[in-house]
Amino acid sequence: MPVDAVAGISVTDDGHLLGVMMVCGHQIDGATLYVDSTDVDSEVTVGSWAADRPLMAGLATWTLDSPSAGWTATRSPKPLTAKTTYDLYGWTKDSSWSSSSVSFTLTDRDRLTPGTVRYDDASGNGGESAITVPIAEFKARACGNS
Repeated sequence: MPVDAVAGISVTDDGHLLGVMMVCGHQIDGATLYVDSTDVDSEVTVGSWAADRPLMAGLATWTLDSPSAGWTATRSPKPLTAKTTYDLYGWTKDSSWSSSSVSFTLTDRDRLTPGTVRYDDASGNGGESAITVPIAEFKARACGNS
């Protein structure tokens, strides 16, 4: 599935986890959070959200642990646990496009501050590596890396 968006995470001023999606040119219809596993058969979906309208080019954010305007939880999120790695990615209903995913743990989440985004930067040497940048830098750079 071609990638045309970049997923990230952030936090609100009061500490709620935010999904962040920078759509580069086409559309994304929703996002899924799952437990990262090398065994595809043991991957567990933690939560899933559908956008009320397709996300077009630009930035979208939504809270992962509570209702968010413009989003419907298609699978209510389960509580996150320590020492577990999670992945968040975006998708389309017809599987025509997807986003890159971002991997994180609760420790990674706890290091975030409002106004910053953690995402996997595919432009780094040797493949993807998670970085945390101000949201303005994420908006400026994310699509150049997809």
